[in-house]
Amino acid sequence: MNLLVLTPDELLADGTARLAGRRLAHAREVWNAQAGDRLRAGVLGGATGGAEILAVDEDALLVRLELTDPPPPRPGVDLVLAMPRPKALKRMLSAIAQLGVDRVVLLGASRVERSYFGSPVLEAASLRSALLEGLEQARDTVLPDVIVRERFRPFVEDELDTLFPAPARRLLAHPHVETGLSAIPLAPRSVLAVGPEGGWVPFELDLLVAQGFTPFSLGPRVLRTETLVPYLLGALRT
Repeated sequence: MNLLVLTPDELLADGTARLAGRRLAHAREVWNAQAGDRLRAGVLGGATGGAEILAVDEDALLVRLELTDPPPPRPGVDLVLAMPRPKALKRMLSAIAQLGVDRVVLLGASRVERSYFGSPVLEAASLRSALLEGLEQARDTVLPDVIVRERFRPFVEDELDTLFPAPARRLLAHPHVETGLSAIPLAPRSVLAVGPEGGWVPFELDLLVAQGFTPFSLGPRVLRTETLVPYLLGALRT
């Protein structure tokens, strides 16, 4: 945890906040926090800055916040991700938040197991916990929006243009093309589509290309989704 993230309702009118639970445990057990220490802190969806510890005991961490800085700049990237295995998704959500993705669509596809959409990982509390872990690591306060859609075609044909309007650059990761990512012109915003580990089926590829996605490849290596997604998001930040 590199940033103490608070919700707006936790910040009192006098600029203090009283915290318990996981954040208190981390402050005591990892930071060995003492009264007078200063920490990095931020309010969810808002500014970051410093927090002075006023008191700490077994019951609560009392801090006074001075929030003067904006959250880190965002790279202007959205993600359309064929729903991965739930265990992999939980790890990936933290990376997605760390790298500043604005929106992620978890999408059904022909090679996605339908049972994945019944996973507890998709419960609101679980999603929020994984994303918050990423924000705390990256010293960010802006949660990505997570949109879950089980049906591929209705989303691509009916919702995609509304969520990701032009002139966003639409990119389609696909191993069986010669075009590299560096050959595709830059744009202020990018939408990245990543398929399941078995790949998009031809119908899905054709429909995405018809909606303006440009296929590109990273070369001959076939990567797991949980490796590929952070790699590509990092590349799009450069």
